[in-house]
Amino acid sequence: MITIDITGRTPIYEQIYRAVCSEITRGVYKENDKIPPSRVLAQQLGLNPNTVTKAYQMLERDGIIYSVTGKGSFVAGSANPNGALTRDFESKVREMLKAGVPADDLVRIIENVKGEFEK
Repeated sequence: MITIDITGRTPIYEQIYRAVCSEITRGVYKENDKIPPSRVLAQQLGLNPNTVTKAYQMLERDGIIYSVTGKGSFVAGSANPNGALTRDFESKVREMLKAGVPADDLVRIIENVKGEFEK
């Protein structure tokens, strides 16, 4: 189930994008599985349908899902839900290295965050 933080700084459509990617990564949805229609998801989450549609358009643009007219949206066979997150991460790492943050500090940050998930 997708949960949204309406008080957070991350736009809601990005939260939906990441939540769908997470569900694919965790195996909730597999190749060619149908995902909930945007209107249904919007109703479940109490959101404007245009917000969910925007997230679905981004997912389709990134090759994570595909749409079939009259049938709905499905998980793409070549879905790489971590692709966008990886690009974002790489961009931030480059930004931090250019700012002079030592690579060892970045590794330490990753290890600390990883430790949070292992508890």
